[in-house]
Amino acid sequence: MNGYGSHTFKWYNQDGEIFWVKYHFKTDQGIQNLTREEAERMKGTDPDHATRDLSNAIKNGEFPSWTLQVQIMPAKDAETYRFDVFDVTKVWPHGDYPTMNIGKMVLNRNPSNYFAEVEQAAFSPANFVPGIGASPDKMLQGRLFAYHDAHRYRLGPNYLLLPVNQPKGVKAKNYQRDGYMRFDGNEGDAPNYYPNSFGGPEPDAQVAEPAFDVSGKATRQPYTHPNSDFVQPGNLYHNVMTDMDREHLIGNIVSHLCKANKDIQLRQAQIFYKADTEYGQRVAEGLGIKL
Repeated sequence: MNGYGSHTFKWYNQDGEIFWVKYHFKTDQGIQNLTREEAERMKGTDPDHATRDLSNAIKNGEFPSWTLQVQIMPAKDAETYRFDVFDVTKVWPHGDYPTMNIGKMVLNRNPSNYFAEVEQAAFSPANFVPGIGASPDKMLQGRLFAYHDAHRYRLGPNYLLLPVNQPKGVKAKNYQRDGYMRFDGNEGDAPNYYPNSFGGPEPDAQVAEPAFDVSGKATRQPYTHPNSDFVQPGNLYHNVMTDMDREHLIGNIVSHLCKANKDIQLRQAQIFYKADTEYGQRVAEGLGIKL
């Protein structure tokens, strides 16, 4: 959820006002990357180095942390903004919507049982609390379904009852019953249908998300938003990256793309050229082709 592109979520308040939000986790440790050559050596000699480094840092009390920042856009702004704000590949310029610090994520404990606390963990972008919801972000919409579906297949239908996945501080009230690995009381003799006359849980309209307007035809149609897929990648290459960053980027691309067919190499180099002429030219030169 950091760098160039992230999902857009919805925030709403008690008055029904809607805002679109992007989250950014910014490392407090700084950024240090392996070069392609270093990574090649490391994966053969010490493939677990990153996991061990994280574990040892926590063990030694050097707790790694990330500052959580958000960008907030009033819902109305999205209707006339210069590009599709729900496009996961696009960045909202910080000049238009500055980032605001709202907290930190700190890793301050290693798991005592790796399987129970890590292998069985089931994260999902569909796990919302009141005040936060989904947006029309198409990639997010797909993940809202897919993550839960994958967890049910991997861990079973009752994976949310596992201690690592249970909500903290509250008890879920619903009519879900049975299924293998149901290891609690299975709600005893309470009814498993709604509505009922026995005081079972009911929907709470007070925590419902406010509605927001959508428009367009419900059909497969060409994507017509006045959107450029090349401006932001070009800015990233030309204005954000250092000379060393650009050198590493070109080397990484060429080392992988050189194994592709020539027509694919040419087509891909032309795409890089649309983002930035120097970018495309350097990739083409590295592949030994002329644009």
